[in-house]
Amino acid sequence: MLLDFGDLPDGFAIRAEHLVSRAADQGVEIGRGDIVLVRTGQVARARRDGWGDYAGGPAPGLSFETADWLHRTEIAAIATDTWGFEVRPNEFDDAFQPLHQVAIPHIGLFIGEMWDLDALALDCASDGVHEFWLTAAPLPITGAVGSPVNPIAVK
Repeated sequence: MLLDFGDLPDGFAIRAEHLVSRAADQGVEIGRGDIVLVRTGQVARARRDGWGDYAGGPAPGLSFETADWLHRTEIAAIATDTWGFEVRPNEFDDAFQPLHQVAIPHIGLFIGEMWDLDALALDCASDGVHEFWLTAAPLPITGAVGSPVNPIAVK
């Protein structure tokens, strides 16, 4: 399912209550095994205004405080249109990508980054349906901890 936040400013920390509220607004229920896509609008902004420091710079994204929500909902994966999934600058001065440090090894969550969600968002908005079948198979690389994917959403 797609949770479309429109165009969030860089540094905006998406909290659990934002995710719950957006899901309710869009009429979707998030549950065990779901793949949740979070559109912040950063890719659309980069296309419009230039890529600048898209890869490595400030970005809207998930707050560290969403770790409990990510664990409790038992979703299978979450992906965003930002380069790093979580809010940048990070919420702690002495930790780089702290949500990654919890979500990947301790929750076992698959994370997608830099997904182009704009066309999907337009389609979802046109018919009000934010749920779809999604596949995003990784390359079969033995021992890898990450891989490019070619996500396909079918409505």
